[in-house]
Amino acid sequence: MPLTPSQPSSADAALLISQEGAVRTLSFNRPAALNAFTAQLLAQTRAALDEAAEDASVRAVVITGTGRAFCAGQDLSDPLIKPEFGADARPKDIGHLLDNYYIPLALRVRSMPVPVIAAVNGVAAGAGANLALGCDLVIAAESASFIQAFSKIGLVPDCGGTWLLTRLVGRAKAMELALLGDKLPAPEAARLGLIARVVPNEDLAATAQALATRLAGMPTRALVETRQAFDEALSLNFEDALKLEAVMQSQLGFAHDYLEGAAAFLEKRTPVFKDR
Repeated sequence: MPLTPSQPSSADAALLISQEGAVRTLSFNRPAALNAFTAQLLAQTRAALDEAAEDASVRAVVITGTGRAFCAGQDLSDPLIKPEFGADARPKDIGHLLDNYYIPLALRVRSMPVPVIAAVNGVAAGAGANLALGCDLVIAAESASFIQAFSKIGLVPDCGGTWLLTRLVGRAKAMELALLGDKLPAPEAARLGLIARVVPNEDLAATAQALATRLAGMPTRALVETRQAFDEALSLNFEDALKLEAVMQSQLGFAHDYLEGAAAFLEKRTPVFKDR
């Protein structure tokens, strides 16, 4: 059963879930830890996205954070990854964390059957930054920032960072961000094309809701196919991209939403889209 504002999740939960209209909002809720990821929070977020994917009442998802951070990346105090020190210490396998938690979550975001918006309310660091960048639209409060913090602890960008950064801002800037790990203010991130837009802090939630509501009223299947086409085109030559477009247009042309959209255009009325 979908949650509504009158059925909020527990205020002390690590992940808050609410729904307004056709928009499901997931809020990381570990503000004292800057919403840093634990294995539990990662698993809960993936499960919440799975539930949203299966719920026909959901036509758009917003991911955001509570407090002054979006997500500070991995919580190094999480027992699954907390380093051990001393002569008898055994290193933790970070690859296990990625294989079992981060990779499934990143793939779930990228395969959602509805558009996903990241509303970055504060600092987004490490995997928190890259999870946001993997969403379909990224908007940020003007005080937010993005940090590829991995090099500071001897790691490489993960949660899709190596794939996303080079494609969003090019290799030269991606290397600068990843190697130096400097804070990138949201306005500069927007100027570089890393994110879609920046809004005043006080307008972030309302802007995210408005954008998500707008997307929820659009032909959802076509929006998701657009994401897939863009992703696949990155590895295709021009001719193959043209052929993929033709296949997708052929399939969408038989769907309800195209017929409804075309009819509404010809009849000069507002369309009612239903496909998902």
